Amino acid sequence: MKIAHVAPEYFPAIGGVGQVVKELAERQVREGHEVYVFVPDWDKSSRIKKKREIINGVEVNRCYHIFRVANFNTIWPSVFIKLLNGNFDIINSHNFGHLHVFLSAIASKFSKAKHVHTTHCPWSDAKRSLIGNIGLFISYNLFSRWALKSADKIIAITPWEISFIEKYGGIKNKIAIIPNGVSKEFFNKIKNNDFKKKNHILGKNVLFFGRLNPTKSPDLFVEIASEITKNRKDLSFTIVGPDEGLLNKVKNMAQGNKLIHILPALRDREEVIKMYQSSEVYVLPSYREGLPLTIFEAMASGLPIVATPVNGVPYEVKDNKNGFLVNYGDKKGFVEKITKLVDTPLLNKRIAFENIKKSKNYDWDSISEKTTKIYISILDNKLK
Repeated sequence: MKIAHVAPEYFPAIGGVGQVVKELAERQVREGHEVYVFVPDWDKSSRIKKKREIINGVEVNRCYHIFRVANFNTIWPSVFIKLLNGNFDIINSHNFGHLHVFLSAIASKFSKAKHVHTTHCPWSDAKRSLIGNIGLFISYNLFSRWALKSADKIIAITPWEISFIEKYGGIKNKIAIIPNGVSKEFFNKIKNNDFKKKNHILGKNVLFFGRLNPTKSPDLFVEIASEITKNRKDLSFTIVGPDEGLLNKVKNMAQGNKLIHILPALRDREEVIKMYQSSEVYVLPSYREGLPLTIFEAMASGLPIVATPVNGVPYEVKDNKNGFLVNYGDKKGFVEKITKLVDTPLLNKRIAFENIKKSKNYDWDSISEKTTKIYISILDNKLK
């Protein structure tokens, strides 16, 4: 098959959607398919000069973006012509609500390619500007609605999305649930792990790993850490991730507290695995989420999770089984559950065992296989 993935980001930009596309695209190349990725030409900080390159067998095409509406929404209309002329069998667009999804849908109609759309759980009541709300209303109720309704198949990453997909034009019998996954590498124990030593982290480590974006609530994590470290000097709290608006705020909040470490984004997978394996608890205090890859990575690394029960999270994190669920903003609840996991080794060990076992059901190889089967099934229908 000749496959096109159309997404808002790709390596070296850091983000969950881009990572999902990378995991799928590289495996599809290994399966023998011809795979292309189309993304805007930026890495969330600057414009990328190299517009076309081959990365691990995947042809990555970075289209010139005219402007950015927000840190995660770009306008890059040239992708339409590239898709139209690409002679693709499958066009898989990613992240509902963006212009490139609508352009992918139109291109598929004119080129006779089959259009698969992966939503990535964007549904949210997050605060936005007036312009943002107007744009969202128009997109969700007009352009994106048509793209969703006309799609040959819709991939949702969690059952929580189904009612939203139907609300915005998706046809129920076209929806398939395929969650995010985790690489086998996360199950391998790294010997001589030097992550804590290199970063001067003392004692047991509690981890926040994600974009420093208001929806992820890294500032709440610092408040929780500050509360615990008033009385505990045997615990460290580490924030790792790219800045998306809150880096200076969390640095100012943590200033003077030597037990709170704020580290830059990690791109090297071995270092990411070291980071997880040198921690005791993974904390996800988000205001909203889809189904973050970090949940499965933390599980595969044997970490219990303390998270907010938002969107797709409670479908995968069960209270007192994979960790604990605490309502957004409940700082006292986070403090209580984190300290309970740290101070109760048997509980921590039981949950760690459960999480490693559970995460093996989300191996990227099997998820890629399920995705490819969807492509094949709709192409088979085309031939009938």
